[in-house]
Amino acid sequence: MIVRGIRGAITVEHNETESIHLATRELLLAIMKENGLTVEQIASCFITVTPDLDATFPAQAVRAMAGWEVIPLMCALEVPVPGSLPKCIRLLLHVNTEMRQEEIRHIYLRDAVGLRPDLKQS
Repeated sequence: MIVRGIRGAITVEHNETESIHLATRELLLAIMKENGLTVEQIASCFITVTPDLDATFPAQAVRAMAGWEVIPLMCALEVPVPGSLPKCIRLLLHVNTEMRQEEIRHIYLRDAVGLRPDLKQS
């Protein structure tokens, strides 16, 4: 097995703990499902948020999920580029897999669908 990165992003309407947690879980579960992953395959997860999402840590939502308590997680702020997509959560999963790079399904939901048109999207 080798380690591959899987990207994804989702937007939220409100800077509220519940909205951020629900969106984070929705995105993570979509990435897992679309790529046929199990928690045991996850090496780590890097999460960024835009500066307008400061109500909570998205990693709290992930840590509350079964099996994710021991997965290394890290949150950070996205670079605040003028005109960039607001209220956006981005994930980078590092996974142990036999999949080839071109088999990876990167997932972009809600208003984030236009961030990476060059990648396969759901």
